Amino acid sequence: MVIWGRNPVLEALRSGRSIEKIFIAHDTTLPRKIVEEAKKRGVKVQRVSRKRIEEMAGTKKTQGVVAILSPVTYTDEDILLKEVIEKDSFLIVADHITDPQNLGNIIRTCEVFGGHGVIIPKDRSSPVNETVVKASAGAVFHIKIAKVTNLSRTIEKFKNMGGWVFAVEKGGKDIRETEMFTPSALVLGSEGEGVSKKLLNMADITVSIPMAGKVSSLNVSNACAVAVWELVRGKI
Repeated sequence: MVIWGRNPVLEALRSGRSIEKIFIAHDTTLPRKIVEEAKKRGVKVQRVSRKRIEEMAGTKKTQGVVAILSPVTYTDEDILLKEVIEKDSFLIVADHITDPQNLGNIIRTCEVFGGHGVIIPKDRSSPVNETVVKASAGAVFHIKIAKVTNLSRTIEKFKNMGGWVFAVEKGGKDIRETEMFTPSALVLGSEGEGVSKKLLNMADITVSIPMAGKVSSLNVSNACAVAVWELVRGKI
């Protein structure tokens, strides 16, 4: 959902609504109240062209400000981590996946196989928008999603609570020959970058999906489905 205009955006911030991002036109005076409130609530603000602002809003009457509201309410990361531990379940860590189609498919896979949530970073990640909702087939409304500032800090917290961390990346152990435990977190990286080095180093085990064809890799959402199936096989 897109809203525009200085007062509507400011009131959305003050009301506590989940806002993915605020865009402000380069050629407009900086709305300091909006910027200050966004900073207080951890909402990212980005300067873009007037043309892009008007394209997002579908109108020229924007006052140079547009906000994207999230269709979901995010869960506190501590609540999600605790639930995964207590229910001996799993969650997925989406390491800077920017394609909304991929993110939606990952959320759908997690929900279908009984996972308890998906963690995404606040920066350099696809927003949970209409495309994500559609790709997830509505799974976003049946699963917890947490948006965090620092993925490595969240993973460290999860490990200290007793959770296992499996990174899905090339060069790891054959996933078919690896015993995967719960409670656990599966870390998947973007198709271009893969799982970040820092998160790879934090993982208890890195697992890889063997390939037999000429194409060198799976789409990240497909890799997610394979990895989750290996994790839950025999448990559902």
